[in-house]
Amino acid sequence: MSTPRPVAGRLPLGSALLLAVLGGVLAVLAFPRFNLWPMAIFSVTALNISMYGQRARTGALLGFVYGLAFFIPLLQWTGIYVGAFPWLLLAVTEAVYFAAMGAALPALLRLPGAPFWSASLFVLQEAVRGRWPFGGFPWARLAFSQANSPLRWFAVVGGAPLVTFVVALSGAALASAILHAFQRRWRLVVGGVAVAVLSGMLALLLPSIAVPAPSSSATPTIAVIQGSTPDRGLEFNARRRQVLDNHVNQTMALAADIDAGKVARPEIVFWPENSSDIDPLQNTDAGSEIQQAADAVGAPILVGAILDGPGPNHVQNVGILWFPSSGPGETYTKRHPVPFAEYIPLRSIAQQVSSKVNLVQNDMVAGSGNGLMKTGPFPFGDVICFEVAYDGLVHSSVKAGAQMLVIQTNNATFGHTAESYQQLAMSQLRAVETQRPVVQVSTVGVSAVIDAKGNIVERSGALFTPARLVDAISLNSTKTISTRLGVLPEVLIALCALGAIVFVIVTRQREMRRRKVIPGPTSIDTDQTGDRSISV
Repeated sequence: MSTPRPVAGRLPLGSALLLAVLGGVLAVLAFPRFNLWPMAIFSVTALNISMYGQRARTGALLGFVYGLAFFIPLLQWTGIYVGAFPWLLLAVTEAVYFAAMGAALPALLRLPGAPFWSASLFVLQEAVRGRWPFGGFPWARLAFSQANSPLRWFAVVGGAPLVTFVVALSGAALASAILHAFQRRWRLVVGGVAVAVLSGMLALLLPSIAVPAPSSSATPTIAVIQGSTPDRGLEFNARRRQVLDNHVNQTMALAADIDAGKVARPEIVFWPENSSDIDPLQNTDAGSEIQQAADAVGAPILVGAILDGPGPNHVQNVGILWFPSSGPGETYTKRHPVPFAEYIPLRSIAQQVSSKVNLVQNDMVAGSGNGLMKTGPFPFGDVICFEVAYDGLVHSSVKAGAQMLVIQTNNATFGHTAESYQQLAMSQLRAVETQRPVVQVSTVGVSAVIDAKGNIVERSGALFTPARLVDAISLNSTKTISTRLGVLPEVLIALCALGAIVFVIVTRQREMRRRKVIPGPTSIDTDQTGDRSISV
C-alpha cells in the first residue's frame, strides 16, 4: 500500500492537540456558571479545524483529548465528596465517546456538505452516550449550554437533539469558512458563514412561526419550599430528620405569611427530592409532621420522599401528593435511578474503585409509568433530579397531559459547585421545548420558577440557604412539534451520521479493490487522494 500523501491544511499533531484542548475548554465556558453560550459554537469550530486532514487514529486521539479538556473541569462537582478517582474515571469514560466520534470525523469532513455530516455525528455521539451503558449519562449535551441563547428555540421543533445539531452545524460551518479562507475559495467561505448566520436568523423567527398558542388562560399560584440541609455532601442523610423539619418549618412560615395576607394562598406546594428521607408512610412521626404542614398551608404538598422496599435492601425515590385532611395520595416513583449513586451495579468491582459506594447500602428500585400527577389542582409532570436530562422521561408526562413540569432535586451532595446551575439550564431548555412552565425545587438550591420562554421568573439566592417562592404560573396543554415527534428528529439525524460513515467505509473498500490492494481491518481513515478542501 502506498503511503498517503499529506493533505494541504492539515495541522501538525502538536498544534492539532492544542486546538483540541482549546475546543474542550471553550465548551466548558458555554455551560453554567460561565454561561458564554457562543463558546459552544466556537468549540466545535476548533475541534473541526484540528480534525481536518487527519487520519482516523489521530482523530480518535484528538477527540479523546477534547473530551478530557471538556469533561474534567465540567464534571468537577462529581468528585467533591467521593474523591478524585471516581470523578476522573467518569470524565475519561465520557471522553471515550468523543474519541469514537473523532475517529470518524476526519473522513466525514471530506464529504460534500461536510458541516452537515459533522453536526449529525455530534448528535449520534450524544444519543449513544445518553443511553449506554446503564442507561447512559446525557449530561453536558451541547443543547444544555443554550438555555439563554436564541438557538434554544430549535427545541420547540426537534428538542435537545436539534439544538445540538444546529450548534454543531454552526460551528462546523465556521470551521469550513476558515479553512477555505486560507485557500482563498471565497464562494465556499461565504457559504460557511451564511450557514451560521442563517441558523441564528431562523432561531429568531421560530418563536413566531413554530410556537403553538397556549391552550389555557389559567394562572394558578404555586409555592416552592427550599428547606436546606444541615450538612453538605454525602453525610446530610445522617441528620435526615432535621431535613424534614426544615421543610416543615419553612412551610409553616409560609402558612403564617398567608394568614397575615402577605402572600396569596397557593393551590399546591412543591417540596424537593429527599425532603423526607424518613419513610412517612411507615414512620408516623414523619407523616404527622407533613400532615400538619399540609393542613396549615391549606393546599396539597408534593413531598419528595424515600420509601422503604419493595424488598430487603431496596428503597424507592418518590414524589407523594399529600393533601390537607386526607393525607397521602398519588405517588410517582423515579424511573431512572442514577447508577453508582442511587444503586450500585457491579458492586464488588465498584468497591475496588471507591469505598464511598458502601454509603449506598440500599439499592434504589426504578418505577414505571409516565410521571403524570393527575389528582392535584391541575395535571403536572413530576421529574426527579437527573431525569431532567433524559428526553423521553420529560416527554412522557407532557404527552400524557401535564400542563406544567416540576423538577424535584437534591443538590446537597455537590456542595457549592456548578452542578445545580447546570441542572437549572436543563430545566430552562425543557420549558422552551415543551412550552410549559417549569419549577425546579431543590433542598439547597438553585430553586426557580421558569416560564415557557425559558426565562427565570424567580429563583432562590445563595446555596444552602432556606427559601420560599410564591408565583403565579400560566398552564398550557398544547403540544409542541417536539413533543409530538418525540425521538424521531434524533433518530433521523443519527441515521444521517451512520449513513455517512457507511458510505465512507464502502467507498474506501471499493477504491482499495479498484487499486487491487489487499485490505486490512476496516477503517474510516482519511482517504489517499490528497484532497485539498472540504465542501459546504
